[in-house]
Amino acid sequence: MTGMSGGGEAWPTLLPEALLLLGAVGGLLLGLWTPQHRQWHVRILATVACLGSAGAAAVALPDPAQRIFEGTWVLDTTTGVVRIVVALGVAVLVWLAAPSVAGHPRETEAYVLMLLGGLGAVALAASGDLLLLVAAYLLASVPLYALAGFAKDSAGTEATMKYYLMGAFVGVLLLVGVAALVLASGTTGYSELAALLPESSPALLAVGVLGVLAGVAFKAGAVPVHFWVPDVTAGTTPPMAAYLTTIPKLGAVAAAFRLLAEPFADLPLDVPLLVAVIAAASMTLGNLAAFAQTDVLRLLAYSTVSQVGYLFMVVAVAARTDLAVPALAIYLAAYAVTNIGAFAAVVATPAARTITDWATAAARHRWLVVSLVVCLLGLVGTPPTAVFVGKLAVFAATWDGAMVWLVVVAAVNTVASPFYYLRWIAPAFVGVPAVPAGAERAVGTRLRTAAGTAQTVRRGPAVVLHTAAAASLVLGVGAGVWMGVASGSV
Repeated sequence: MTGMSGGGEAWPTLLPEALLLLGAVGGLLLGLWTPQHRQWHVRILATVACLGSAGAAAVALPDPAQRIFEGTWVLDTTTGVVRIVVALGVAVLVWLAAPSVAGHPRETEAYVLMLLGGLGAVALAASGDLLLLVAAYLLASVPLYALAGFAKDSAGTEATMKYYLMGAFVGVLLLVGVAALVLASGTTGYSELAALLPESSPALLAVGVLGVLAGVAFKAGAVPVHFWVPDVTAGTTPPMAAYLTTIPKLGAVAAAFRLLAEPFADLPLDVPLLVAVIAAASMTLGNLAAFAQTDVLRLLAYSTVSQVGYLFMVVAVAARTDLAVPALAIYLAAYAVTNIGAFAAVVATPAARTITDWATAAARHRWLVVSLVVCLLGLVGTPPTAVFVGKLAVFAATWDGAMVWLVVVAAVNTVASPFYYLRWIAPAFVGVPAVPAGAERAVGTRLRTAAGTAQTVRRGPAVVLHTAAAASLVLGVGAGVWMGVASGSV
């Protein structure tokens, strides 16, 4: 890590974040002066801002790591990867949400909130100070509460209330944790905390660690603060569900990784073991809960909980192995691509919320099913998808970090996870219901039957699904070749 940079020298390095912020502010102003039927101009502006941000972040990615603004903002490989993946993810999700928000009186506000939420995710990843972490938590939360209830229907309102109340409660825990760490050390900077916390009161350390980890675990959707995930995912619109289960998770996992690598690295408490237990519980409970789901959104919701478990594996060994950073980078990018693709399959068939309904709706669109198979088996970790390479890297890093038992638990969960994905895939391929259609009821929606869901597939979301499936394969092959070359050169 290079030295700290002052304010005047630091501003140019924040170009990716500045472009997201300018896109949000510019989009809001443009929307105020644009007729309702031309609000799509804001969508174009948001997309350009995201692509510009991702491009600027990609250019800056090879630069040496540094801390700016007196060490509060960290620019390194982890931050760079999150910058790129978040910006590209928001750009795709803006267009994925377009069919559901186009013509809405608050269409502009939807795009602005998505940009601000993305900026909050980047801030979580870059935080090098506890106070900035709290501010990033709020920026990555408040816009998302509004997005969760954007449809203003009963299910969306209920989802928003659950999300907000749990977010407020965990936010208090985060503040308590930060206060305890400040009392224990007298400082908030990660570098200073790493030096002072090992000699501090164990009781204050325990309260501080639990509170701060609760905050980042909530944003990631990890056990035991995951209860909002299935209800919010099923209650909001599918595009917003894709956003809520992807963008904030990227920043939260990166924030947890930095905490374990820096201030929590040498504590007298076994924080890595605590995170490993959270990882094992998340992947196991997520998989077990997904087995019983017939609503495709709830199935994907529990799938995202299990994916957090695999991501937290590398968080647990953040300070124990040099393999942790590349493993985290690969898995974050792979997860974002694959998860967005899986949700795009639901967005493409808006009236099909159950497994049977989706199979009927997609019966005449075999390529839609093929792309969904690539994405779902990608989430399992099937070669040659990107998540397979990510899981391989995470397993290797965890093994190298001396947590063999966690690798075994993850391997067992990986073997078990295909079964609930196959419950979705198989009916679409063979054309028979998974369960009697009349027995399925999507949460937050009226009763639907397979016969009632014969519909045209939305072209835009279908394109996103096909692109995500192709990207998963390309990233998998590319990352696999890169890892092979890298290991051969060691």
